[in-house]
Amino acid sequence: MDFQKSSDNKRITIYDIAKEAGVSASTVSRVLTNNANVRKEKKDKIQNIIDKYDFKPNALAKGLSDTKSKIIGIIAADVRNPYYAEVFVACESAAREAGYTVLLCNSLGMVEQESLHLQMLQQQSVDAIIQLGGRVDDLVSDKDYVGKVARITGTIPVVVTGKLDGTSCYRVQIDAKKAMDLLMSHLIGLGHKRIALVGGRKNVTSTYEKYKQYLKVLHDHQIEFQEEFFVEGGYNYQTGYEGMNKLIDRHIKPTAVIAINDFSAAGIVRSITEHGYRIPQDISVVSYDNTYIATLLIPTLTSVDYDYKTFGRKLVQAAINAAEDEEVPIQQLVTPTLVIRESSGPAAD
Repeated sequence: MDFQKSSDNKRITIYDIAKEAGVSASTVSRVLTNNANVRKEKKDKIQNIIDKYDFKPNALAKGLSDTKSKIIGIIAADVRNPYYAEVFVACESAAREAGYTVLLCNSLGMVEQESLHLQMLQQQSVDAIIQLGGRVDDLVSDKDYVGKVARITGTIPVVVTGKLDGTSCYRVQIDAKKAMDLLMSHLIGLGHKRIALVGGRKNVTSTYEKYKQYLKVLHDHQIEFQEEFFVEGGYNYQTGYEGMNKLIDRHIKPTAVIAINDFSAAGIVRSITEHGYRIPQDISVVSYDNTYIATLLIPTLTSVDYDYKTFGRKLVQAAINAAEDEEVPIQQLVTPTLVIRESSGPAAD
């Protein structure tokens, strides 16, 4: 018999049991075959559901424990951004070491593509999904997207670099507060008090956390916050360039600028030099992400590093462990470090 019927006459399959138990179909299969590699608490929960429906699977269902695809799907917001490229390469390397391959879906900055990618990865029967940026970065999670992901996590674990309130996603996040503390401590230690924050949007979780910590550090050091020193924008070269132009054209001259990422920092550096200022003698520039851009700029860029190798390994290991129904922390933080280069120096008089 391939399935049973519930009280509402719905046909019950191994996937329904997996969804109700909050595990993968392969875990249900392991319980059905008395495989010892299932924790007692989880095994008892699954067995109770099996008994409730008097479920007796066919041979195909019993064999699901051996049908792992060994593929992890990765949805990246936009790999043209060097940050996402770095994280993806780190994930690919970690997956290869673990005997897995990865399937990259690049949303190219179009959030509507993310739902299509989710659907495609589900159809491909990947073992797990990792999402880098996009809707998982929203400060307020999109309800429609939350619903789509919540339906998937019943059978396929999802690991995100941000958050999705209302889902059972696993989170591997950069410690944004620590990252801001590193930059602010460095600049204040160099005598800077007129510190601008350029780029990013406050409806993005990581940017909002950095902004709030920026305000806190200023307050803790009794430095007055100047609203004009925060310039919202985007996360690319052009928005960095335009944001810095806006500051300088308004005759607002900070002694230091924190760029929201290396990509936007490149635009900020261009704007500063086009206006005849020197880096760091007139204006220091620091940034986040420590991608290859940081070493290509002149002067080389002081930037916050995330240890991408460790970051990628944590993402992939969380995905694999969740797919194997092993214990996985709901949230893991990546501790950043600061790499000091030529673009930051003492505050100008």
